[in-house]
Amino acid sequence: MSLDAFRGITTAGMILVNNPGTWSDIFLPLQHAPWHGWTPTDLIFPFFLFIVGVSMSFSFSYRIQQGRSLKKLYVQVVRRTAILFLLGLLLNALYYLPGGFALSVLRIPGVLQRIAVAYLFASLLVLKLGPRGQALAATFFLFFYWALMSLMPIPGHGAGVLSPEENFAAYFDNLLIPGHLKGTTDPEGILSTIPALSTVLFGVLTGHWLRSPREPNEKACGLLVMGGVGIGLGVVWDLFFPINKNLWTSSYVVFTTGMALAFLACCYWLIDLKGYRRWATPFVVLGLNAITVYALSIVMDRILWWWYLTQADGSEVPLKTWIYEHCYASWAGPWFGEAYASFFYALTYVLLWLGLMWPLYRKKIFISI
Repeated sequence: MSLDAFRGITTAGMILVNNPGTWSDIFLPLQHAPWHGWTPTDLIFPFFLFIVGVSMSFSFSYRIQQGRSLKKLYVQVVRRTAILFLLGLLLNALYYLPGGFALSVLRIPGVLQRIAVAYLFASLLVLKLGPRGQALAATFFLFFYWALMSLMPIPGHGAGVLSPEENFAAYFDNLLIPGHLKGTTDPEGILSTIPALSTVLFGVLTGHWLRSPREPNEKACGLLVMGGVGIGLGVVWDLFFPINKNLWTSSYVVFTTGMALAFLACCYWLIDLKGYRRWATPFVVLGLNAITVYALSIVMDRILWWWYLTQADGSEVPLKTWIYEHCYASWAGPWFGEAYASFFYALTYVLLWLGLMWPLYRKKIFISI
C-alpha cells in the first residue's frame, strides 16, 4: 500500500504543478528550477520513474512465478511501450489544437514517451540480468552520460558547456529530430533518457530489497540509510556535474533517487509497518489509476482552454480563464495574493480528479496499460 500511496502523492504533485490558475503567479516550490539546482517540483518526475522500477520488480517476479514465458513478457513490454509512447504523442498534439497542428512540428519527446522508452530498456535489462548486473548497468549509464556531457565537444563551443542554449544533449537531440523538440534543450530529450534509465533501474533494485526475506524494520532502515547516501553523493557530484532536471544530469539522478528512497522509507514505515493507513487512502485512489488521471487531466485542461465564453462586454475568454478570475482571483487575490489564488485553483483541480477516481476505486476498476 505504501508504494501505491507514494505513486498517488507523486501523481497529485504532477497535477498540482501542471495546472495553476495562472502561469504568471506561482509559488517558487511549485516551479521548476530555472536551470541548475532543484525545487520540490523537480522531484516529481524522477519519483514516478523510480516507482515504475519498483513496481517492475514486483510485477515481473509475480508473472514469472505464474509460469509466464519470456516471449509473452517481451510481447507485453513492447505493447505497453507502444501504447504509452503513442498516448504521449497524442497528448502533445493537443497543445497544437484546435488550429496550427502539423506532424512536421509535433513535439516527439514528452513525459509518457520518456516513461515508455525507459520502461522498455529497463525491462530488457531486468529480464536478462540479475541484481548485480542491473546495478552495474545503472552505474555505467550515469558515468557514460557524464563523460558525454563533459568530454564531447560542441562545434564552435568546445566540451563541457552546460548552458541552456549550448550543451551536448541539446546538440545531439537537434541533430536527430530538429523541429520536434521543446525549445533548445528539451527536458525529455533523447540523450538525457540514458540517465533516466538509471533512475528506473535504481527503482528495480529497491524493489528487490523490498521483496527480500529481511525483517520489515530492517528494510525500512535500509531504505532510509541508502536514501541518505544517495542524497549525499548527489550533493558531492553536484560540485562537478550540477544537479539539473532539464539535462537529467547524473548528480540529479543520484540525488533524486536518494530523496525517493527516503520518502518511500517514510511511507513504508508509516503505512505498512505502523498501520497508519487512513490518511493515505486518497493518494492510493490516485495511485492505482495514475496514468489515467495524468492523461485525462491534460485532456480536460486543454478543453477548458479551447472552450471560449462571451463576456458582458462582448470579449471572449477561455473557460479556464473565466473560472479562475471569477471563482478564485476575485476573492483569493485581494485577501491572500494572486499566487494563492493560482494555488487554490490547482488544488481544486487535484481534488476534482480525486473525486472522479473514487468511484473507480470503490468498484475496484483499475485501468492499466
